[in-house]
Parts: sequence; C-alpha cells; structure tokens
Amino acid sequence: MSWRKSACSSARCAHRIAAWSAFSTVYGEHWLLVGITVAVSLVGVVIWGTLSGSLLPLLLRRLGLDPATSSAPFVATMVDVTGLVIYFSVALVVLKGTLL
Repeated sequence: MSWRKSACSSARCAHRIAAWSAFSTVYGEHWLLVGITVAVSLVGVVIWGTLSGSLLPLLLRRLGLDPATSSAPFVATMVDVTGLVIYFSVALVVLKGTLL
C-alpha cells in the first residue's frame, strides 16, 4: 500500500468517526482527537510495515544471514507489535490532557 492510499484510508477513518459522532455519543466530545489519533497512527503503521518488510531482508543479507528467514509471519508479527506501540504513542501525544 503506497502512502497515498494509506492517507486516503486514514482520511476515510477520520470521516467515519466524524459521521458516527453526529449520530452517537460513543466517542464523546473529543471525537476529532480520536479521529486524528486513528488517522495518524494508521499512516505510521503502514509506513513502518512497508519499510520494515522491504528493508529487513536487505539487512539480513548484509549481516550474512539468509534473507528467507525474514518470512511473512515474522515480519507480520513484528509489524503488529510495533503497530501497537505506534498507536499508543500517537494516542499519548494527541490525547494527553483530554482523555489521558
């Protein structure tokens, strides 16, 4: 997924949160900050996943290891775990003082 598609996806997520907040109070009065948090973290996770998935085999080859060891399950697990760290880091920065 390119960064443009990621930006469009994150914009759609922010719009969905905005539309949902018009009909419901699930997100509360800070719905815009929640939308910004989701949008920014989505872009960050996609960029991180793309970079790590493409650079990890190159790094392993440079270290003299077999690049095939950086298989899809390993990269997916690494991206999932670091994606949570990215999401909570963005949430801490954006929502500090309001919801956190």
